[in-house]
Amino acid sequence: MGDVILSVRNLSVKYGKVEALHWVNLEVRAGTIVTVIGPNGAGKSSMLGAIMGTLPANGSSAGEILYGGENVEGQPAEHRVTAGMCLVPEKRELFTTMTVEDNLLLGGFPRHRAGERNYAGEMDRVFEIFPRLKERCRQEAGTLSGGERQMLALGRALMARPKLLMLDEPSLGLAPLIVREIFQVIARLRETGAAILLVEQNARAALRIADYGYVLETGDLVMEGESARLLTDPRVIESYLGFTRTEG
Repeated sequence: MGDVILSVRNLSVKYGKVEALHWVNLEVRAGTIVTVIGPNGAGKSSMLGAIMGTLPANGSSAGEILYGGENVEGQPAEHRVTAGMCLVPEKRELFTTMTVEDNLLLGGFPRHRAGERNYAGEMDRVFEIFPRLKERCRQEAGTLSGGERQMLALGRALMARPKLLMLDEPSLGLAPLIVREIFQVIARLRETGAAILLVEQNARAALRIADYGYVLETGDLVMEGESARLLTDPRVIESYLGFTRTEG
């Protein structure tokens, strides 16, 4: 396994007096996929928001977020992006009236701002991973299907060449065949050497491609272990794998 890229220690998140996350500890290493599974409302998105520094104005976090050995807790999201952290949010947040190509170029802007001038060449690599985006590079993002929008959101993130890629519910709202395709792509992203933190309600699909998993319930981490072991754990099977996922 690679070096530890992200180490979260005793992370708590509050919205006013309501605590959404309690004393969470986890780590992610380079070249691995770590998944956090749990039901809707468990605190998964709050955890990602705290790690990325994008909690809403009424939210606050406490604890240590060590990225590459540096405690980034309290630092602005822009600093974290420049350092190589990238979050693909649940809502994807594409620029719908801009073309696929322009959305991708915007993804590489942090590298441009840092002085790199060859970041546009990264687009060929993205098109290699997502051939469909190349076919639609002149289309407006708003005209894409749900699966294509998710591919574009992933491709835009890859344009920044992240060291830590965080994915918030990438399968949300997608048809089963598209979900399978998206997870196959995420599994291949391990080859880029990036550390991937995958937050998902679709526990079975997430655990199948991940190296290590955590189970989050009502703000608490209640279980962790190698993904292959969690897939066969009776408690995980009963709570998360014994039913067909429904959105909620």
